[in-house]
Amino acid sequence: MVKWTTADIPLQTGKTAVVTGANSGIGFHTALELARAGARVVVAVRDEVKGKDAIRRLQAEVPNANLHLGLLDLADLGSVHRFAGQVLDSTGSPNLPVNSAGVMGVPQRLTTRDGFELQFGTNHLGHFALTGLLLPGLLTRPGARVVTVSSLAHEQGRIHFGDLQGEQSYGPWTAYSQSKLANLLFALELDRRARTRGLDLLSVAVHPGVSATKLQIAGPRLGHQGFRTRCRLFFVRRIGQSAAHGALPSLYAATTPEVVGGGFYGPNGPGQLRGNPTRVLPASGALDEQIAQRLWEISERLTDIRFQWMDPSRGTFGPGDG
Repeated sequence: MVKWTTADIPLQTGKTAVVTGANSGIGFHTALELARAGARVVVAVRDEVKGKDAIRRLQAEVPNANLHLGLLDLADLGSVHRFAGQVLDSTGSPNLPVNSAGVMGVPQRLTTRDGFELQFGTNHLGHFALTGLLLPGLLTRPGARVVTVSSLAHEQGRIHFGDLQGEQSYGPWTAYSQSKLANLLFALELDRRARTRGLDLLSVAVHPGVSATKLQIAGPRLGHQGFRTRCRLFFVRRIGQSAAHGALPSLYAATTPEVVGGGFYGPNGPGQLRGNPTRVLPASGALDEQIAQRLWEISERLTDIRFQWMDPSRGTFGPGDG
């Protein structure tokens, strides 16, 4: 395909994006370019000080940016509820959530405020809950999209239904790969459910290839780094592309008219490690609809969130079948 850059992003005037993890790395550059293209951007961050610093840096790049700071801790469902309520109250109807935040490679098993294993609870359940809570607003906006950031690590992932929370056996990269496969299964299942109902909503997934970001360091710093973790960090630092380049698949999926619902987008280089955004094939495990449906049902139970779908013929909402 022809090389695609941020200069190719269509005008986003009139759109409201919600970018999680927007204070650094891929999330920051996603928020930056969406704001540059004219979108109203909710900068969703866990730490208020870091969030305000991100706003200052974004405004330095785009002085007329329409930015709003929102406090969101994906490892706390109470925070997710509060944030979603504030977004719906202040924007009415966001039409572009970008589920970008995450934690990676946490050496020891830690838990979220609600008792979930930290990587599964933050990367998957937090974004599952946020998307479900924002859905009624999304469905009132024609052409709404949900972009969920997965990872090449999904290829090694397996959903351990008998031990989702890593209580019996925990490995930092096993847990991370499971959470990234869960992201992809969720994104594809969300699109299937929207299409089944004839709704004007696209759900797409992306991966950034190998990108040198703070994510590579923050998770491992939560505990003792084993040999495998140190090797991964060395590998990323040697071959990883910049966070700005790693954000291109997210931006492509969020803005390009050619994007299709249920698509998966990543770099076009060898091994999908780096390059320009294009549609790529997910691992076969991500295409298993029975696993996706089972994960969806379990995620509803764990988060106590049931998606409220719109009946297009009546314009009313209801839980339907999830």
